[in-house]
Amino acid sequence: MSANMSTELKAEPNLTPLLDIVFQLITFFMLVINFSTDNYDKRVNLPVAGSARPAEDQQQVSEDRLVLNVDSQGHLLMGGEVMPLHKASQSIKHQADLIKLNLKASGHKMDERRGLPTTIVLRADRDASFSAILDLIKVCQSNGFRKFALKAMNG
Repeated sequence: MSANMSTELKAEPNLTPLLDIVFQLITFFMLVINFSTDNYDKRVNLPVAGSARPAEDQQQVSEDRLVLNVDSQGHLLMGGEVMPLHKASQSIKHQADLIKLNLKASGHKMDERRGLPTTIVLRADRDASFSAILDLIKVCQSNGFRKFALKAMNG
């Protein structure tokens, strides 16, 4: 007795669930990817320093950072907006208040002597005046920030 080809059942895989899972994984990874370059404003021309080195070691990667971009006129660039010092001080105070609320909600206590655990990363334009940068640092210190990092390009 020979088998008839027309009566045989053919099993074809259903690829719809597999494609659905693949698209969900792609969407998930797109949502959780770290866009760390979003903090860096392209309008800021960093100064060149021969002793500049990357500060990205394991300790600094895990800590909280706030990147402040300063243009050549000494104004803060935040969220695509140019802010003079009085508006920048309000924005920095708001950021400090958010960090304090986050610390309080997580059960951590802020040590007044050590300040906030967030590091301020200053990316100042090479043509920005020192007094404008110093004023910005003083505003940060008055709001509880104690750790600072200055960015420069390696010469």
